[in-house]
Amino acid sequence: MSLLHPSIEEIRQKLNDRELSVEELVSASLARIEQVDGTVGAFLSVHAEEARKHAQALDRKLQEGGPQGLLFGLPAGVKDNLNTLGFKTTCASQFLSNHTSIYDATAVRKLKEQDYVLVGKTNMDEFAMGGSNENSSFHPVRNPWNVDYVPGGSSGGSAAAVAAGEVSFALGSDTGGSIRQPASYCGIVGLKPTYGLVSRFGLVAFASSLDQIGPLTRTVADSAYVLQAIAGHDTQDSTSLNVEIPDYRKALTGDIRGLRIAVPKEYMGEGVAPAVRDAVKNALVELEKLGAVWEEVSLPHTEYAVAAYYLLASSEASSNLARFDGVRYGVRSDRAEGLIDLYRKSRSEGFGPEVKRRIMLGTYALSSGYYDAYYLKAQKVRSLIKRDFDQVFERFDVVVGPTAPTPAFKLGEQASDPLTMYLNDILTIPVSLAGIPAISIPCGSDNGLPIGLQIIGKALDEATVLRTAHAFEQSTKYHLARPEL
Repeated sequence: MSLLHPSIEEIRQKLNDRELSVEELVSASLARIEQVDGTVGAFLSVHAEEARKHAQALDRKLQEGGPQGLLFGLPAGVKDNLNTLGFKTTCASQFLSNHTSIYDATAVRKLKEQDYVLVGKTNMDEFAMGGSNENSSFHPVRNPWNVDYVPGGSSGGSAAAVAAGEVSFALGSDTGGSIRQPASYCGIVGLKPTYGLVSRFGLVAFASSLDQIGPLTRTVADSAYVLQAIAGHDTQDSTSLNVEIPDYRKALTGDIRGLRIAVPKEYMGEGVAPAVRDAVKNALVELEKLGAVWEEVSLPHTEYAVAAYYLLASSEASSNLARFDGVRYGVRSDRAEGLIDLYRKSRSEGFGPEVKRRIMLGTYALSSGYYDAYYLKAQKVRSLIKRDFDQVFERFDVVVGPTAPTPAFKLGEQASDPLTMYLNDILTIPVSLAGIPAISIPCGSDNGLPIGLQIIGKALDEATVLRTAHAFEQSTKYHLARPEL
């Protein structure tokens, strides 16, 4: 068994009992990356020398009896749209292929304070725009369960790295499902926190009203550990919530007796693969055995979520990516004649086709004469979607359904059909528009490809989401399965 397969709690115990050193743990992570990442492609950069030096320093701290952080000695990957001091942050784009971070994102700084070890930056869809990780301008990521299939996106590198046993955990970002969908495809746990619970400072912005950083882990308990480390108010992020952070690990009681579960009929209908529907129904039976009760409900505005999301997210992307002009940082065209030509050529050469598509869509939606017809209307639909959830949560504790309508699809299968690709996020997007927390956990498989169960909670009620997910996980064995690479 890999040194990285045990849970965070188990590894921490082995370190404290001197059964394992941090250097051994980090060396195992680097060896695994060397062994399988040529096939998987989860990493864009690996910082082996720095990771080993950090491990040695932590081992000295352990020998001296110094205080240990929550994530002491754990090798991790960080999605390459999070700034990491002294290392490249490329967003998987040629535009930032030469960009080195001059500061740490707040989430990364908090991980450092908890003594984690950064082993590398994980691959992603360029500027987090995509649901398959085929939009990376460097190389695609492959699903560790079957390398002919996609791992999901845009945090596909982070998900694949955890699933393949390359790291103990990874950070991703979720705008419309970019943590939960790859977690579902790769058979691991992915948590999108409440919007504002985790600081976005240092996250390269895609859609500022939607982006949220969260953990990708092997177990729900591991997710609670990482969330504990990164949650909290940050004065450098104006959208950061100034709320008390509970001990999420204490929520993992295994007791969900009397829990009221809502199952939206829109999440189990047309477009959802029969194997996915059956896996979710079986999960509901298991949750009933644990003492929960469930009832079918309606979230009537779900059908408008994808259209509203792609207008809003693309509009915000158009605004956020205007700063990438070839002047202050990033790649600058050497064929430009004059300033306007420099902007045009730098952006044409630096951005990939999906990023260009969304910038053009967003610019159009924000343009004079179309703002009211598109952007403003999409904002109103967003309010209706949030209201749907608010009404359901007046009677229920959590909402349960599939994470994605199908298991992973083959590499290249949807590359020329962006609309079909966008519809893969139909079950995760409404949650993002509402700004509420949700987790994806494994609940089955189809032809060897994992299926994810999505558990959605009230704003700032990550504790109930984690408690429900943990109870299901501990009563089943889906989380124990490992891909054979």
